[in-house]
Amino acid sequence: MREIPIRSAAAEPLWRQAISGGQILFVAFGALVLVPLLTGLNPSMALLGAGVGTLLFQLVTRRQVPIFLGSSFAFIAPIIFSMQTWGLSATMGALACVSLMYFLFAGLVWRHGAEIVHRFMPPVVIGPIIMVIGLSLASVAVNMAMGRAGDGSAQLVPYGTAMIVAAISFGTTAAVAVFAHGFLRLVPILAGVMAGYFAALAFGLVDLSAVAAAPWFAMPQFVAPSFELAAILFMLPVALAPAIEHVGDVVAIGRVTGRDYTEEPGLHRTLAGDGLGVLFSGSIGGPPITTYSEVTGAVTLTRNFNPAIMTWAAVLAIAMAFFGKFNAFLASIPVPVMGGIMMLLFGSVASVGLKTLMSAHVDMDEPRNLIIVSSVLVFGVGGLALNLDGFSLAGVSLCGIAAVLLHVVLPARRRA
Repeated sequence: MREIPIRSAAAEPLWRQAISGGQILFVAFGALVLVPLLTGLNPSMALLGAGVGTLLFQLVTRRQVPIFLGSSFAFIAPIIFSMQTWGLSATMGALACVSLMYFLFAGLVWRHGAEIVHRFMPPVVIGPIIMVIGLSLASVAVNMAMGRAGDGSAQLVPYGTAMIVAAISFGTTAAVAVFAHGFLRLVPILAGVMAGYFAALAFGLVDLSAVAAAPWFAMPQFVAPSFELAAILFMLPVALAPAIEHVGDVVAIGRVTGRDYTEEPGLHRTLAGDGLGVLFSGSIGGPPITTYSEVTGAVTLTRNFNPAIMTWAAVLAIAMAFFGKFNAFLASIPVPVMGGIMMLLFGSVASVGLKTLMSAHVDMDEPRNLIIVSSVLVFGVGGLALNLDGFSLAGVSLCGIAAVLLHVVLPARRRA
């Protein structure tokens, strides 16, 4: 893999790092707080868990990987069910125990080496999985761009107005990424958010009353976990999805930067760092955290590979967990603004998966490769789910298992 030099922290002014870190937080914020809003958890705890979790991840990985950890969508339905069945405290205990699965996977990789990943997840497997990570979220971005809730259940902004605002945020981001020079070229997403926000203000879509009413300082409400075996056993299998997505995102960010992070600092370290973040977040009352594909898309778009910007994003997230007015301001950003941005970001992730197949010269005339890639794409984009006696497997986790099984079972073409 071709290695692209990463700008050192010393080579980039601190103020640029801070602004780039703020951009990353803007990119991650919508999804980061959406999970607690949908599940009834505290958004401030999600910010605190993501910030501290990212710093723990950087500590374990020696701050070599430009990744930010945010709330995991895989746990939305399980959290809702667990809270209704066992209550908030037991749910937090179960979510903290999810980290055990990450530590188990990290131990297996540490014992057998990163080659075990390359053996079972070569480019023909990991490429379509990365594509699914981006494309499976495409409907969320499109719904938001059209003024709807992420799941399309409600029209939050009139369609025509939403499309204009989304087009402004989308177009500004694309124009800055392609035509801007110097520092401005490093912050196309922030430019798109600002342009979209001002457009939304002009259309009267922004309600600033919540910002005015919010306190400057707001102490997050911590939740002490308790541990019930039934809740823990229910939650543990859910970790399969974000663990597989973690591998895909680590490989994806490696493809973007030209480095193999499964070798250095090592996939066992990235998994352990992610698990440590999950343990902390669940212990304080926040949702589990995971690698964010939209952040990978942001890194792809800005070409800023400095892991220090993730440190700044994490520090800002921690500070914002205690800053009531900032949380209210970010929550005031209308959905079409972020929808226009996310259409680019999720598409960028899918493009990384395509690049993975192309860079490895995967022969799509080979029936075996065609079956693996096409099956994974249809399973993931189509939303196929496998329900077995109350246990559900869908999305990236189902695609990952299917891709690996097909890779193992289907024989390679015999050479004459």
